[in-house]
Amino acid sequence: MNIKYSISVLFCLVTMLFACDTAEQKEANASEKPAYSIAIHGGAGVILKENMSDELEAQYRSKLLEALSIGEKILADGGTCLDAVEQTIWVMENSPLFNAGKGAVFTHHGTNELDASIMNGSDLQAGAVAGVGDVKHPISLARKVMTDSDHVLLSGAGASEFAREVGLEIVDSSYFYTEKRWKSLQRALKKVNANKYGTVGCAAMDQYGNLAAGTSTGGMTNKKYNRIGDAPIIGAGTYASNKSCAISATGHGEFFIRYTVAREIAALMEYKQMSLQSAAEEVIIKRLKPIGGDGGIISVDKDGNIALVFNTPGMYRASVKAGEKPYVAIFNK
Repeated sequence: MNIKYSISVLFCLVTMLFACDTAEQKEANASEKPAYSIAIHGGAGVILKENMSDELEAQYRSKLLEALSIGEKILADGGTCLDAVEQTIWVMENSPLFNAGKGAVFTHHGTNELDASIMNGSDLQAGAVAGVGDVKHPISLARKVMTDSDHVLLSGAGASEFAREVGLEIVDSSYFYTEKRWKSLQRALKKVNANKYGTVGCAAMDQYGNLAAGTSTGGMTNKKYNRIGDAPIIGAGTYASNKSCAISATGHGEFFIRYTVAREIAALMEYKQMSLQSAAEEVIIKRLKPIGGDGGIISVDKDGNIALVFNTPGMYRASVKAGEKPYVAIFNK
């Protein structure tokens, strides 16, 4: 065989192998697990662009981005997913824009009853509180229930007593008063239904591969009988497991409780090997929507993938992965 020909053939083979390796490497890099991921929501419902001023829309987008940025910085600096979830939700609990913390809605009797929950995906530990009216940051109280008690869910006066014992900030009930929420109650008393679910939540994966989720809410405007929704119910409004995903839900709580929405999505991933997006769509779109279960979820899976799925006209939402630009959106289209 001609030696020049042999060298030429060998060169072509090496070039082809190098090209294949490069292509495979690019494909591997494209699907590489991000260092961290985080997603948040500020509630879902009949949120229409035509009903919202440009100024108000800008306020919501700015606050969502602010909350997301707080959580991302914690994760980027090597912080834990639990810290990111708690501190991110703090931002939304401090804002009157959302139905959580400062912006909590009023019950039928003109009081505030706040619920929250948090879950750690690495060991399935969880904490939750329901019906508290004097704790500035219910999400922090939920975390303290998880870490500093033998229980999962505390409610009412007992939850407030525990909050005092662990040194959380207690506020007068007047702290939760906002004119906007008071007027919402007056409209509800006149049978005007805003049909908006203003729960806030966060799901995150940290640099250690751990997952966590948290949810905080002021409940439903004009609610009676100390009603409790899905937000403080582990497996309904909040769930996290390193085997599958971390989820925070928002919507008509009774449906999310009966269908154990958050856990159901995780179970579909664990037992049927469905992707996060497919599992979320199966539950939120195919199962809940036909029976009137309005709402949605934000979620991060064990590989850092993010799903933001809802069956209503809008959901306040934002997300970001390491090395990518933040995504912020409100409306369905």
